[in-house]
Amino acid sequence: MTVGELCDSGKFKVINRGDDTDRQIGAVFCCDLLSIAMSRGIEDAAWVTVMGNINTVAVMALTDMALIVLAEGVQMDAPGLAKAQEEGSCVLASEKPIFDIALEIHELIS
Repeated sequence: MTVGELCDSGKFKVINRGDDTDRQIGAVFCCDLLSIAMSRGIEDAAWVTVMGNINTVAVMALTDMALIVLAEGVQMDAPGLAKAQEEGSCVLASEKPIFDIALEIHELIS
């Protein structure tokens, strides 16, 4: 499944579609501690987190993850959204818990 296909699935609110919509999602990564995400983030992963700020976008870029999915109804703050738009990073959101989102994406990409 590509980033664009996930955006178009209707399962998540699209906060910022991003530029790399043809990118394949290869895994799901769940973590809310940015230092752990920096050292263990998985390339091409859909990162499910409750951290909606500029640092999240920076860690996504640093680890080359495919997109961010904000869980639990968390909103991306204004600086984070501006950075995601500037970087062309995909950010989605859901009211669902982290585990439920991760499982749903895992089933879609498996």
